[in-house]
Amino acid sequence: MKILFVADGRSPIALNWIKYWTAQNHDVYLASTYPAEPDLPLTRVDFVPVAFSRAKVSTPTSSAKKKSLLWGAATLKLRIALRHWLAPLTLPKAARSLNEIIAEVQPDIVHAMRIPYEGMLAGLAKAIADDFPPLLISIWGNDFTLHAPSTPMMAHYTRLSLRNADALHADCERDIHLAEKWGFDASKPSIVLPGAGGIDMNIFYPAKALTLRPLPKGEGTIINPRGFRGYVRNDTFFKAIPLVLKERPEARFICPTMGGEAQAEAWVQELGIAKSVTLTPPLTRNQLADTFRSAQILVSPSTHDGTPNSLIEGMASGCFPICGDLESIGEWITDGVNGLLIDPSKPQELADAILRALNDESLRKQALEENQKIIASRAEYEHCMAQAEGFYKKCVAP
Repeated sequence: MKILFVADGRSPIALNWIKYWTAQNHDVYLASTYPAEPDLPLTRVDFVPVAFSRAKVSTPTSSAKKKSLLWGAATLKLRIALRHWLAPLTLPKAARSLNEIIAEVQPDIVHAMRIPYEGMLAGLAKAIADDFPPLLISIWGNDFTLHAPSTPMMAHYTRLSLRNADALHADCERDIHLAEKWGFDASKPSIVLPGAGGIDMNIFYPAKALTLRPLPKGEGTIINPRGFRGYVRNDTFFKAIPLVLKERPEARFICPTMGGEAQAEAWVQELGIAKSVTLTPPLTRNQLADTFRSAQILVSPSTHDGTPNSLIEGMASGCFPICGDLESIGEWITDGVNGLLIDPSKPQELADAILRALNDESLRKQALEENQKIIASRAEYEHCMAQAEGFYKKCVAP
């Protein structure tokens, strides 16, 4: 097949999906919405700027380190709100550019990976084109629950993209149902698979001897792999840390991708928890897997989500998951069986869940065994991508 992906070429999630097709010797093209040079044998890469992706992300100044817990959350929400209002204005020009690429490449299928703004871009391109290949759109995490209803234009382009989609891929069943409410024709094909294609179980696997050992009094390691996102309540997470340390004074908290984040550093100093918290730079997949294996608990206090890849990677690596109580997360976690679900706005509730898991070795063991079965049956990479390949062929077939 000749496949054109419309995706953020920097995204590890997108690249993990795309690499499968290059390994299977398909003719793979990428229209990247951000400047990128992926380390993959792609036939061609084009840059299609959308949503101000030409602009450089500014580095926080030292003054940002003085921001409070409330101020940091508020400024992040403001940036997201401004993007929701202004980014759709960039779509018409980008759609014309995408159609020029499609006319040259003549792909058998176009796969837009997430709705804002790649699916919106491809959906508009199809709406204004005289001829267009089959269009597959992926839904990632919070496309419907956070982005779509945020402004009238975001809602308009979400509906447009789904009306023009010939097929749909989502990482949770919830989003297939929500897509129908936003205009997707339920008679068209759809499939539910992890957004990144699944878990490489040669990389993400549990260190059982370490994961299940009785924890010395006061100790424990907790990882928050979500980084800074507008829908993750990191304010709740950091406020919960002192509450945990009252009972587990030697507990350690590891925060990948938060190294150098002025807001995280400010919270650590404000709460007096510097000796218990490690903020790391972005980790490679192998480094992240090793970090998961060194921890007992994974926390994800999100208010919007589909199936977070870091969640299932951590589950595969033996971490006990504690997550925001969301419908999509409930497709993976049964509260009190293979994880705990909490109100992501309540630090005490998160702290209590962390302490319960650290103190209950039998609960962690039960979760480990259950999560290994779930990952092997629903999220193993080669199995999932073989399903995806069959789905593509179904979309392309006349």
